[in-house]
Amino acid sequence: MLIYAQDETGAITPELIAEIARRCGVEPLQVDEVVGYYSMLHRKPQGKYHVQVCTNISCLLVGGEELYEHAKKKLGIGHKEVTPDGEFSLEEVECMGACSWAPAVEINYDFHHFVTPQQFDKLIDDLGKAH
Repeated sequence: MLIYAQDETGAITPELIAEIARRCGVEPLQVDEVVGYYSMLHRKPQGKYHVQVCTNISCLLVGGEELYEHAKKKLGIGHKEVTPDGEFSLEEVECMGACSWAPAVEINYDFHHFVTPQQFDKLIDDLGKAH
């Protein structure tokens, strides 16, 4: 429910927590604890395009850290930040289950594998043109 609600509203707000607690018949604190546990749940709005770059061991070994540094420079933002125009947000993440295709990037729910800095630039530039 939390993921669907976040997709619909943009963030997990206190009002959303209260509504989900009511619908599930649990205390708001219990829902809040779930939000705090899962890194894919966000209490503040993310960009229209939420960019996640994996820097876990498999991605790290084939350039994931360098790709993340490149992403920070390209977007002009850091970890869990949003560009001033609200178009992009960036997050450094642990394993996203794409170890065989490292380094991996996820933008919203779309996965991109074996991503080079040049490919990353093209992905971002193409998204920027789409709006």
